[in-house]
Amino acid sequence: MSRFALLAMLFILPLAAQAADTFKEGEHYERITPEVATQADGKIEVVEVFWYGCHHCYSFEPDIKKWLKSKPDNVEFRRVPGVFARNWIPHARAYYTAEILGVTDAIHTPLFEAIHDEGKRIGDEDSLARFFAEHGVAEADFREAYNSFSVDTKTRQALVASKEYGISGVPSVIVNGRYRTSARLAGTYENLLKIVDALVDKESTQ
Repeated sequence: MSRFALLAMLFILPLAAQAADTFKEGEHYERITPEVATQADGKIEVVEVFWYGCHHCYSFEPDIKKWLKSKPDNVEFRRVPGVFARNWIPHARAYYTAEILGVTDAIHTPLFEAIHDEGKRIGDEDSLARFFAEHGVAEADFREAYNSFSVDTKTRQALVASKEYGISGVPSVIVNGRYRTSARLAGTYENLLKIVDALVDKESTQ
């Protein structure tokens, strides 16, 4: 290791510790017990748990998109649709359908907008099929993916994840399977992402 790299590390580590100490466990974030296995091989996993029917999740979208543009290189981000009730299941299946069809970017934000800005009632397979068709996905392709074993498996895994993370609402953010935080704990979306950054720093120094 070069002298410059060593000096940089000695400078960064105290800053990371200071950032993490700014936020208190039990007040701004909570520890997940037992820890949940991550899917980010060799990286720090950050998971956003959301629901398309949640206005707060929609309001959080601009902040999370901005954060994604500058997130650390050692962070792997993914979304997990929350499943807390039966009427949340179609939206979870829709998210994974878009993912499997490779149209997440074309569907994710527009679906939020259709529900919350345009007041459209999109909450079952038929209304989702129409919505996907409006965004360039053939109805047959949508229905095949929506009812596929893969989407069914991913949706069941999302249901299990919601329970394992121990969250009580959305949006919530999970850091490396060890910590959970939320807008309720953070107070603001901006503060929520500051807490996420602090926890990422904390995990980076482990």
